[in-house]
Amino acid sequence: MGRSVKKGPYVEESLMVKIRALNERNEKKVFKTWSRRSTITPDFVGHTLAVHNGNKFIPVYITENMVGHKLGEFAATRLFRGHGAKGSAAEREAEAAAAEAGAEGGAEKKKE
Repeated sequence: MGRSVKKGPYVEESLMVKIRALNERNEKKVFKTWSRRSTITPDFVGHTLAVHNGNKFIPVYITENMVGHKLGEFAATRLFRGHGAKGSAAEREAEAAAAEAGAEGGAEKKKE
């Protein structure tokens, strides 16, 4: 609840113009928007907007449950790939290098 009730929800004017034009023509067309800060209003319901996440556009289908939320909430900006699992590639490489170093050291001792 960052915005005062007195001020009302913020919606990018150009976004509202596009949505109202589509509603008048009863058209459902995907269009791109960079306005992640815009609040979703009931006029948006049923439309699909391509919301920019900083890298690419994420298609977001607007439902009634989304009214009152911001567009940016539905287009994640960060990708969590998970923590390093046991037996990860880096760990296996380190073990292999240690094993090779140990094998080379043992061969030198036998020659002496």
